[in-house]
Formats: sequence, C-alpha cells, structure tokens
Amino acid sequence: MGYNLTQKIIKDHLVKGEMITGTEIGIRIDQTLTQDSTGTMAYLQLEAMEIDKVRTKKSVAYIDHNMLQQGYENADDHKYIQTVTHKHGVYFSRPGNGICHQVHLERFGVPGETLLGSDSHTPTGGGIGMLAIGAGGLDVAVAMGGGTYYITMPKVVNVKLTGKLKPFVTAKDIILEVLRIMSVKGGVSKVIEYTGEGVKTLSVPERATITNMGAELGATTSVFQSDNVTYEFLKAQDREIVWKELLPDNDAVYDETIEIDLNELEPLVAMPHSPDNVEKVANLKDLKVNQVCIGSCTNSSYLDMMKVAKILKGNTVHPDVSLVIAPGSKQVLNMLAQNGALADMIGAGARILESGCGPCIGMGQAPATDAVTLRTFNRNFKGRCGTVSAGAYLLSPETAAVSAIQGVLTDPTTCNTDIQVIIPDKFLINDNMIVAPAKDGDKVEVIKGPNIKPFPLNEELKDNVNGKVLIKVEDNITTDHIMPSNAKLLPFRSNIPHLANFCLTPCDEQFPARAKENNGGMIVGGDNYGQGSSREHAALVPLYLGIKAVLTKSFARIHKANLINSGILPLTFSNKDDYDNISVNDELVMDNTIEQVKKDKIIVHNKTKNVDYVMDVDLSDKELNMIIAGGKINFIKNMN
Repeated sequence: MGYNLTQKIIKDHLVKGEMITGTEIGIRIDQTLTQDSTGTMAYLQLEAMEIDKVRTKKSVAYIDHNMLQQGYENADDHKYIQTVTHKHGVYFSRPGNGICHQVHLERFGVPGETLLGSDSHTPTGGGIGMLAIGAGGLDVAVAMGGGTYYITMPKVVNVKLTGKLKPFVTAKDIILEVLRIMSVKGGVSKVIEYTGEGVKTLSVPERATITNMGAELGATTSVFQSDNVTYEFLKAQDREIVWKELLPDNDAVYDETIEIDLNELEPLVAMPHSPDNVEKVANLKDLKVNQVCIGSCTNSSYLDMMKVAKILKGNTVHPDVSLVIAPGSKQVLNMLAQNGALADMIGAGARILESGCGPCIGMGQAPATDAVTLRTFNRNFKGRCGTVSAGAYLLSPETAAVSAIQGVLTDPTTCNTDIQVIIPDKFLINDNMIVAPAKDGDKVEVIKGPNIKPFPLNEELKDNVNGKVLIKVEDNITTDHIMPSNAKLLPFRSNIPHLANFCLTPCDEQFPARAKENNGGMIVGGDNYGQGSSREHAALVPLYLGIKAVLTKSFARIHKANLINSGILPLTFSNKDDYDNISVNDELVMDNTIEQVKKDKIIVHNKTKNVDYVMDVDLSDKELNMIIAGGKINFIKNMN
C-alpha cells in the first residue's frame, strides 16, 4: 500500500508519534512566516523564551496587514518587528513588498518542506507542494526556536479533478465548489490533497488560490503535487534549484474521495455571510453592485491581474461602482506597470491600492450602508468588510471585473474578450524590499514603542474551577467575533489590555464589562467555535479577562490550540442538547478538576439550575500537561 503526498511529507518530517489517523504526531518545521497582525505577539513570545537565533531553514516576517499609519502605533510595531527579526535571524519583508502568502510563494517556498505561519491562509504554500499550516503565534515562535510542532495525524481527502476548465471558469470556482460540497467545517482534522488529470491543467497561481481558500474548510491544510508545472513556475522565479518532483504513489490510499469534473463547472459566488453559501452566478441576475474589490492573498497573482486588465481595457467602470485593485506583491505591481496593464486598469477607472491585505481584513475601503460588495477574497463574515449592514460576495477576478463594468453581478461567460494569459518565462526579480538578518545579532538594538504591552500569562490549573456563564453564542462564531481586528483596533495588536474592551462585542457589547465585573468566568458556544483567522488574540484577550473555560459543541482547530496554549480549558458537550439548557449568568462549578481532565471527561455542575453536564476533554498528553501548567509558556519554563 503506497503513500499519498501528505503522508510522504509528514513521514520525512516526523519527530514524534506514528502516522496513525487521530493520534498526536510531532513534525519538524523547515520554514516559518509571520505577518504584522500576529507577528508582534509572536516575537514578544520568542523573546520571552530567550531564543537567541531562530533554528529554522528560513523564517520571514512580513508587513502586509496594516500599513495605514494614522497614529504612531503601526509604525512603532513595524519598527519593533524589523529590529527584533534583524537581531534573531529572521528575514524582513518591508511594507509594500507584498502579501506574505503571495511573496512567500514567489520567493521562498520549497516543494516538500514544511511551513508554519501565524496566519490561517499559510496553506497557500500547498500550491507548490509544501505542507503549509496556519497556527497561533506562540506555536510559530516555538517552531522558530527549533521546537517540534504537534498536530493530530489528519485524514487525507482526495479531491480528484478531471477535465479542463472552460473559459471564464476559474480556480476560484473550483474551491467554491469544494466549499459547497464540504462546508466550512467539513475539513476539520483533514488535509485536502488534489489529484487527477485536471491538476496538470492548473498553473501554480491557480493551485495556490485553491489551497489558500482551503483554510475556509477548517482543514489542517491543502496540497498539490510538485510536477513540471511547479518546475516552470520556480524556474521563472529563478529558483528552479529548489524544485523536486513530489507525487503520490500510484497505489496511494485516501480516507475520502471527492470527484469534480472541471468541464461541468460554472462561475460560482459565495453569498453573505459564509464562504460555503455558494450559488451559481447565472442564478443571481440583476443584483445591483456598489463596490468591487480585487486582490487579497487568494487572487492577486500576476495571472489574476493580467486577466482583469484584459477585461477592463477600453471599458469604463460603471458609474455606480467603486472598483479597487490591490496587486499581491511588488513583483506583480512592477510587472503590470512595465507592460502597460496597470495603465489599462487606471484608464478604466480602477483605484490602485498598495500591495497588501487592505480591504480583505477591513483595513480601508469599507462599503456604504447596505451595499453589495463583490470581493475576490476568501472570507465574507458579517461585518468583516468594515460595514455590518453590507453584503459581501466572494467570486473570481474575472466575474468581479465583468460585473464592475456592467454594474450588476454578471456571468463572465457572456463576455467575449480574449483573456488568455501565459505565465512568463521570467518574472521580474528584485528582492530589494527584503532585509536579511544581521550577521551579529548581539549588536542590534530592539526598539519597542509605548503601545507594546506585556502579554498575559495564566496560572496553574486549580482543583476547583467555577464562574458564571458570561455569554452564550451560536454556531460558526469566528475569531473576528471574539476579537475584532478592524481598522480602529488592529493598531493595538500588541496592547492586550486595550483590546480587552472589545472582546466579543459584535455578539454582546456588554461582554467585557460583565467579564470584569465577575472577575472572569465561562464562555458557551455552538459548533465550529473560533473559525477563521489564526489570531491568538482571540485566546489571549479572554485570558486577560479571566476566562477559565470555553464550553462548545465543537471547536475550530487553530482556535482550540490557541486556547490550550493560553491555559484555557476547551470543553465540548458529550450531549449537544445540553447546550440548550445553559443560560447567561448560570453559575458553573468543576470540582476535582485536575483529576477529572486526566480522564477525558469532566462533570460541570450548573449550580443555578442544579443539573450536571458531561463534557469531553479531547487533549493529548502534551496538551493536558500544558493546560495543567497554565499554558504553553509556563509548560516550557517548567521543562527547563
């Protein structure tokens, strides 16, 4: 019985455990990436662990999420990241160099290597055959220090692609179809591996679009083979030396198989307010559009931008539509400027943004009240765009560009423009916006501005844990709900006390005050609690507010790991119906907590209603010890 590609990469990096599905394994990490939204905290944690120099093959810090400098906070944090990385052996990608995932794919990714990133869309690297996983900042800091990264050995789902995409049907439509089939929680504890003859018809940027948005499945990661297509892309980036062929064995075995005939796909759109709320574009006629945003780590490649430019050339953006375009990297933007495509975009009436995340994370370009905004992004959670009443629709750059001209959501297959684009034999190579680390880090001064505050540390688990239910929320609560990261709050990413005033306020504006008044307590959630971004602030801020446990029907993978890293008990209902019997302000008690959690079950007594709930404690031995120690940093300190 042969290995699939996922198993091959894991086998080559396995440090602890065995490749038995559902058991804990530890893998060696070759590369890491951080970005400015999560990186400040990750490097504070790296310093706290007293790591003198990173021990990975390559670690890169990117400034791409928040480059608006309305006050000193962003500039200060960027200077801290630049100096701390310079000291500790990390490459630094300056503001304007591009989105971390786009740049990493272009300049640093290596087929067959492992990549751990403090951003949930790190799986973009799977487009060139990396095992690229998103994680919390603390896990990335540990990996930078040479530590093993622990995950549950995933199931591997084979998405078998046959046929070939028709004109104006795109890689974005492939991943939207997968989301339609599997849902936003269908990929939990799974790796999505793409196979079949259809794979050979997809370029690396198209593959990267698919692996990037695979994060919305809740999957551990997604991966494509490394083949001749990969070689040609890396050769064009002057990096063919890192290429190697990586294919699944002919007799590889998968846990599940999904077949998609590319010939039958049509342009698709994810409607508000979830990436799996997928419909055919042709079925949504006469939807008036107010705003179109093209870019993000999902769809900002040279290939995407050139197709958009071809559609816009000689046309004019509809007078009722605001069109903004953000190329994904300086490389892409520079090439568009050189070949005239940028002029075609500007001539049509597009507004060009700098190469960064921008509107994807609500950093500028918030749409009007009740607006319809079409976005080539990966998430359309309610309010993420910056306007709670707006409806965000996710679609391909081709559909977005055609719709921007027409003023209504338009099936792009009705367009007769030739948009064929050939991947260049040679990309423009200019890495002058990437700063190499210092040869002698001891001589580098790390500069910390006044906005940088210490991160909270938990205490050892107590034998009696009690507190009130401070909030009860529904299914699919995102980290955007738990810890908003909008234009007003993102500058305070390194100031946990300030962020605490906004925790869970999209669900209940009184939550922070109630948490402080009661000296902390418990959170009750539904299914897939904590989906979305990898930001560990969604665990650190509740820790600061005294949250002792989170009781849910189920957790999203990264958020659960972040809660464990913070020493907050993640508990799931053995009987999901018990969720209905808990109310806000109920007083919950857990006695003999330490002994109970060691047995995989714990009894939670509702003192207010005089009823008991059986909760599952799904923790590995290592995670259990971290919870008892009061979090990962305490656990590491205890080992030293």
